[in-house]
Amino acid sequence: MGSSMLHASQSSTLAEILERVLDKGVVIAGDIKISLVSVELLTIKVRLLIASVDKAMEMGINWWQSDPELSTKAKALETQNQDLLTRVERLEQKVMA
Repeated sequence: MGSSMLHASQSSTLAEILERVLDKGVVIAGDIKISLVSVELLTIKVRLLIASVDKAMEMGINWWQSDPELSTKAKALETQNQDLLTRVERLEQKVMA
């Protein structure tokens, strides 16, 4: 009986912590630089934000809405944009001829 109470207590605590993290947001940032004889060869910047969708949108972050891999609307816009670019290119070629 005591074991199940402990497990339930840990689950609710974990759920509360996760809820707080998603509500407030957490930012993890770091840079990795690789140099050889004082010459920088590679820099990797890592930025990680953990937050709920609502909190991210509150902060002005909504990249998933315009990513064609994640949004069908963005994919349609990308296709339409490519079609328009092709048409403009053809028209420019006709004008130049």
